[in-house]
Amino acid sequence: MAEENQTEQITELTLVGLTDNPQLQAPLFLLFLLVYFITLAGNLGMVAVIRSSSQLQSPMYFFLSNLSLLDACYSSVVTPRTLINLLMEKKTISLAGCATQLFFFIAFGTTECFLLAAMAYDRYVAICKPLLYPAIMSYRVCMLLVAGSYVLGLLHSSVHTDFAFSLPFCRPAKVNHFYCDLMPVLALSCSNTHVNRGLIFGLAGLVEMVTILAVLVSYTFILCTVSKISSAKGRHKAFSTCTSHLAGVTIFHGSILALNFRPTSRDTLSTDKIFAVFYSLVVPMLNPLIYSLRNRDVKNALREFVMGK
Repeated sequence: MAEENQTEQITELTLVGLTDNPQLQAPLFLLFLLVYFITLAGNLGMVAVIRSSSQLQSPMYFFLSNLSLLDACYSSVVTPRTLINLLMEKKTISLAGCATQLFFFIAFGTTECFLLAAMAYDRYVAICKPLLYPAIMSYRVCMLLVAGSYVLGLLHSSVHTDFAFSLPFCRPAKVNHFYCDLMPVLALSCSNTHVNRGLIFGLAGLVEMVTILAVLVSYTFILCTVSKISSAKGRHKAFSTCTSHLAGVTIFHGSILALNFRPTSRDTLSTDKIFAVFYSLVVPMLNPLIYSLRNRDVKNALREFVMGK
């Protein structure tokens, strides 16, 4: 009963932030503001270029435009609140605001896992079954894959958010992070969190395993098909459309695995914050660069878009 009364009294949480050194607040604010500006400009610019260019109206670029839009939303869940807290002495967030931030952060992250898997399947069909590609990857199928990614992301997020915020929280209600992440929020609970932690490693592990396996299986078939191409130029051309996606998958999933599935240590919390900065702020900024720098069609379309053609 005491725990229930204590929970009712908690209407806001305090975000500890990245550092308590006041001399680092302004430099971090400027750095994160620059990263956020580049992220929005890069991702929203990618969406605009793909939607406006007639030569980029294919399933591959349809998925890429959705990935760019997703990254812009994903970064916007964390970065604005982080920028505000770097300027404010009192770094607080309402309980409802924390739940909302956690919900969309998990939802967008999970959606990106499934969307990257769908993009790997698209590359498999394009390279291994080129004659059937227009029929298999129809607009309806592409829409279903994108919509399914969002539905699975929202369902996964709903489970974790509901279970986390049904727990009683103890004072002092300080989240040892710069945003409302799942593990720091669970650390505030007065009750047993074994079920929640089991869900994290069970459901999150399942999402990681299924999506990474889908990528690996797709690229196994792609490698087998490409290896049968006689000319080196043909092999390079076939596999060149996959290198950007492989780089994006490696960076995204690598940061997730490094953040959530590594051994704990004394410096876990401080290390987690460093990984979280890369995972939540830097990765969404890198994706437009990864997918545009090595793609001639995107660069040509961007050049035409800038010139106003």
